[in-house]
Amino acid sequence: MADHDGEDRTITAEGLRRTFGAVPAVDGVDLHIPGGRIFGFLGPNGAGKTTLVKILTTILNPTAGKATVAGYDVQRQGGKVREAIGVALQDVGLDPLMTARELLVLQSQLFGKSGEEARQKAERLLVTVGLDDVDPKKRAGAYSGGMKRRLDLALALVNDPRILFLDEPTTGLDPASRVGIWEEVRRLNEELGMTIFLTTQYLEEADRLADEIAIINKGKIVAAGTPGELKREVGDEVVELQFAQCEEAEQAYDALAGIAPNRQATGHDLRLYFGRAAENVPELVRVLDGAGIRLQGLTIEQPSLDDVFLRVTGEALEHGVDEAGDAASGSPAPDAPTSDVPAPIAAASDAPASKEALATANEEAKP
Repeated sequence: MADHDGEDRTITAEGLRRTFGAVPAVDGVDLHIPGGRIFGFLGPNGAGKTTLVKILTTILNPTAGKATVAGYDVQRQGGKVREAIGVALQDVGLDPLMTARELLVLQSQLFGKSGEEARQKAERLLVTVGLDDVDPKKRAGAYSGGMKRRLDLALALVNDPRILFLDEPTTGLDPASRVGIWEEVRRLNEELGMTIFLTTQYLEEADRLADEIAIINKGKIVAAGTPGELKREVGDEVVELQFAQCEEAEQAYDALAGIAPNRQATGHDLRLYFGRAAENVPELVRVLDGAGIRLQGLTIEQPSLDDVFLRVTGEALEHGVDEAGDAASGSPAPDAPTSDVPAPIAAASDAPASKEALATANEEAKP
């Protein structure tokens, strides 16, 4: 459904680089994301995910290279970029004393809508994200984590964006709330043709949602392709060997080098990648027995994105941990928002809100 209305919904980056002192957080990244795709962006903590998102959403300027979003240059046309995108960052920025309708009306008026238009927009968005049946007097501070994420998503949709940036939208949510966000993301993509740039700590999330995936490590893209393509590169099948001790897994890693050159040890387990796994099992068992290494368990399964991630980064992806240190220093782009208001409002547009809109937003939002 790319560019179904003729508008540019692509994201590109060429040689994109961002350093903090002598440390490169983003180091020569090239991307081309066609319009209408869900793009999954993965990486270990501190790998550069959040820094890249901040560059693409005009919060940070790159040190070198070029990037365009919706056809606009992120440095020279920052205002145009912000008019074309919606942004829901990892930290939900909601005023806890305001209701959902008040927040949505205010956001709509910041984008230039009249009072009545803003109220109508707020009601439509509450239906879109499944919050229309919530007590209209309930303040955002009393919302559950899943409800706050839904409201944050609604705020990112106020300006009818062509491209939506979601930075770890389901981190910390319970499984049911997570699935609800997944369904909404898929609907936005399929029904509206919206390009969605998704960073996530959950490999299952990327596997289920993303049309294409890129993995960043130490500022560089180390793998890219569809989930199926990336998993096939690892191997057709995986043999997982379980041991009682980590030392035994390490010994097995060395002993099986001649049989399984493509292998990965993680704690008590050893994962071996083959074209045809079952044919190699008898030889694996024979070698381990000959080396005096006791095997506790053995399973054969299909490769997962966990295997891809482990292979290209050398570590498992930790869930629910903030990206410590990523873009922790440096200053925003000259034309980027610097206030402490919620991120979706701050990143909205270059156009200033009128005094009337700011003064009457709360009154207009009353049900």
